[in-house]
Amino acid sequence: MLHLLVDTSTWLDLAKKRDGQKWIVAIRLLVNQGALELLVPSLILNEFERNRAGIEESMTASVSERFRLLRRDLDDYGGEDQQDALELLDGLAHQVPLIGAMTTRNFDEIADLLLQGRWLEATDVERNAVIRRGLDKQAPFHRSKNSVADAILIELYASAIRDADLVAEPHGFITSNSNDFSALHTDKRQPHADLAQLFEVDGSSYGLGVEGLDAILAGRFGDEFHKLIEESDFKDEPRRLDEIQEAEQEFFDRIWYQRSMSHEWKCEDSGDQEGLENLRRIAGPARRCVEEKFGGANKLGPYDDFEWGMLNGKLSALRWVLGSEWDFLDT
Repeated sequence: MLHLLVDTSTWLDLAKKRDGQKWIVAIRLLVNQGALELLVPSLILNEFERNRAGIEESMTASVSERFRLLRRDLDDYGGEDQQDALELLDGLAHQVPLIGAMTTRNFDEIADLLLQGRWLEATDVERNAVIRRGLDKQAPFHRSKNSVADAILIELYASAIRDADLVAEPHGFITSNSNDFSALHTDKRQPHADLAQLFEVDGSSYGLGVEGLDAILAGRFGDEFHKLIEESDFKDEPRRLDEIQEAEQEFFDRIWYQRSMSHEWKCEDSGDQEGLENLRRIAGPARRCVEEKFGGANKLGPYDDFEWGMLNGKLSALRWVLGSEWDFLDT
């Protein structure tokens, strides 16, 4: 099993990535398979939750701001196709809340991963080591800032590998905080000289950012990890409003047509000639329009029970997305 202590900075970077799902899903699968364990100091989860609200708000606001600026540019500089472009943009505007929710769902899934990890709490051993590190001005205390939280992380990692069989149970420390943890004036992918001894032994790895996380996972799991990443590399794009409305109209037409024909068949079976003639007079023109739209009556049923259920379910779902209550199937 691979054991990883991933700093808050890297989790936040991963949460902000548009394609972050491919790593999140792959990590979740490896955790569920028992091939990967996340080491989670409580301060990481606390920092993650403390920072997520502001980042989520800024990400969602940036989507709205892009729409606003694009519309302003179209108003100011639009050419002969300006009206069509504005109509398309207005159709996309309904997606802003959904895009925001999709953008920020990474945070929820990362929080779930952290809660599933093995929690680490600093003991007197780690706290005393932090004090010594601070007195000696060793990284991450080499800068003029309060680095106690960062020092606790690295001491918790040191404790985790101290008695571990690193050949059978390799460990890794990943952070995006190169200023506090990485080498000075050289390759930032290498640890600071004050921390180098923690990563000189086989089975203990230092990773910088999401790229470092990717490299450590790929180095441990090879083709299996690459396959997981490939299978998880999907991007959900919300439908445009006009696409949703077009689909809703299709299922409305199909269901209305089938109901109209069922009414006609009942009139025929009961011998209600007057009702039949009245139905054909009222519904006939609309039926012909629907038949022309779909390429003939043979493309409009009759449907078996499964097909009929699917049609009604799709109409109900599309209407719910557009603001109706569930199971609203009036035609």
